[in-house]
Order: sequence, then C-alpha cells, then structure tokens
Amino acid sequence: MSQRLSISATVLMALSVALGLYFAFAAVQGPSGILRRIQIESETAELAAERDRLKAEVQEMQNLTRRMSDEYLDLDLLDERAREVLGLIRADEVLLR
Repeated sequence: MSQRLSISATVLMALSVALGLYFAFAAVQGPSGILRRIQIESETAELAAERDRLKAEVQEMQNLTRRMSDEYLDLDLLDERAREVLGLIRADEVLLR
C-alpha cells in the first residue's frame, strides 16, 4: 500500500518550498542581500581611499597657502610659482624643453 499525500498537504508543501525559495533569493539578490552588501563594502572602500587622497591634497594646499601667507613667506616657493605660472626665467639660465 502506497500512501499518497492529500491535496492540501501537497499544496502546503509546494507553498512552503516556494516561500523558502523566495526568502533564499531575497537573501542573496534583495536590496539588503549578500550581493548588495558586497557592493556597498566595495564602494565604501573606494570612497574611503578617495577621501584619504583628498585629505592629503587639502593638507598640501594648506601648507602651500601658509607658506605664501603674509606671516610666513617662503621665497623659494614664491620663485618656483612665479616661474611656473608666469613662465619667468633668470637671465643666466637656459630653458630646456
């Protein structure tokens, strides 16, 4: 004698399997799933690296600004910037390009 599942038990089992598959899919692909978390962690690392680069650039600019201020004038930096921005050279220098 083989036992067969009743229709309600079969429907309940199919519904349970479908619900389990839905939750498994949502856990992997959903808006707060594993793949989205990996993507967010990657973006976070990229943005942290860019933030650190920008912080270093800001510190460098602050240093240059301080060195060109009225309180502290770096003559070497002033000479370097004048040469670069204005294209100035001394009379005894030779320009190589």
